[in-house]
Amino acid sequence: MTILRDKLYIGGRWTTPSGPALIDVIDPSDASVYARIPEGTPADAEAAIAAAHAAFDSWSRLPASERAEYIERIAAGLEARRDELAAAIAHEVGMPLKMAGRFQVAGPVGSWKHYAKLAREFQWEERVGNSLVVREPIGVVGAITPWNFPLNQISLKVAPALAAGCTVVLKPSEVAPINAFILAEVIAEAGLPAGVFNLVTGYGPVVGEVLASDPRVDMVSFTGSTRAGRRVAELAAATVKKVALELGGKSASVILDDADLAGAVKGTVSNCLLNSGQTCSAHTRMLVPRAKLAQAAELAAAATASFRVGPAFAEDSKLGPLVSDAQRERVVGYIRRGIAEGAKLVAGGPDAAPAGSGFFVAPTVLVVEDRKATVVQEEIFGPVLVILPHDGDEDAIALANDSIYGLGGGVWAGSDDHALAVARRIRSGQIDINGAPWNPRAPFGGFRQSGLGRENGVYGLEEFLEFKAIQLPQKA
Repeated sequence: MTILRDKLYIGGRWTTPSGPALIDVIDPSDASVYARIPEGTPADAEAAIAAAHAAFDSWSRLPASERAEYIERIAAGLEARRDELAAAIAHEVGMPLKMAGRFQVAGPVGSWKHYAKLAREFQWEERVGNSLVVREPIGVVGAITPWNFPLNQISLKVAPALAAGCTVVLKPSEVAPINAFILAEVIAEAGLPAGVFNLVTGYGPVVGEVLASDPRVDMVSFTGSTRAGRRVAELAAATVKKVALELGGKSASVILDDADLAGAVKGTVSNCLLNSGQTCSAHTRMLVPRAKLAQAAELAAAATASFRVGPAFAEDSKLGPLVSDAQRERVVGYIRRGIAEGAKLVAGGPDAAPAGSGFFVAPTVLVVEDRKATVVQEEIFGPVLVILPHDGDEDAIALANDSIYGLGGGVWAGSDDHALAVARRIRSGQIDINGAPWNPRAPFGGFRQSGLGRENGVYGLEEFLEFKAIQLPQKA
């Protein structure tokens, strides 16, 4: 049964969109229509901005402890609908259901809880000499979010923005929007004041461009492709609004000569294939000592064999489909181009996906000698690992840094000290040492064309704040 969501959440109520058009949301496991949502118009976006603008003064002046109470209620509401959210995201994105609960829902719920706690603990002002330095909310925030980790990216924008005292207009990806509607229902049930949070669905070139260009929007927080991020920054520049961008990546997993090769390869493959490779910080370039290239390729091929490809709701699926037919064709096109440019195919390939109506691509491993090959330099955003040889630490560092991106990465070595010395020289926003786990309180964001600003923890809260210095008279 197809889900119909025909209202937008603006000014504290569910409202009829200004236009009649609907957008189909496709289930990538079988290409069926999972849901239909409103195709928002510029008028809808403007109405949401007006509501957020009107609500800002009272919300920003509310004590942080009271804002925290609302955020805690939202966290509890999301927790209560955890299974529903996991199922929705499995339908929207194609991540296997059990993994969706773990990676797509648990983290976002934790983020809402964390920002409620942080709102109470944060140092909002301090004395510096004869100045009172105050941290104040930046204003109305336009949040534009992607489809690959939809609720996570929504939560990392909306929760800290509300904690900071900002009001928000959210435009989620039209590819994976149902989780955002569930969040809006939770927010309404939590009693958040009218206009503090608004939801407008639609296409980026329509709704997103209004958010980026409207002078009543004080900040745009965008996660998506580097190409789209450039457009957001271009539009925002006209009103000199703040822009936070979390964009693409081509992260390197650097395996040094003294590393545990088998463990490093296994860890790299698992990282690369999470969410079918549709992760901006995925370690998609594996750099290995030249003398161990053949062995590393064999280990990678064996590791990918354990990833059973199948529909999101199949019990034995470990790797789901890609999000759309267009994405599948894009990834298959990259694989074919890599092979045409001289890459050696050691696992998977463009024709190895299981039969069926879903948008499947088999996990693929390519060995590449040409460091300027397309599959080495461009973000593929699919289950494709590229292996390159290096000739020692200095060469590996240079190769890791040979990219327009700088989002994630990893270093594997025989000692943490050796790995850390190399990690310090890699130009990237987040680097894992010897398979270290994800830290949701550490800053996440990129260098170069991977973006501007940081998410997670206190760093994510600070993105939505301005400094104000109030000079106080000096007493005689």
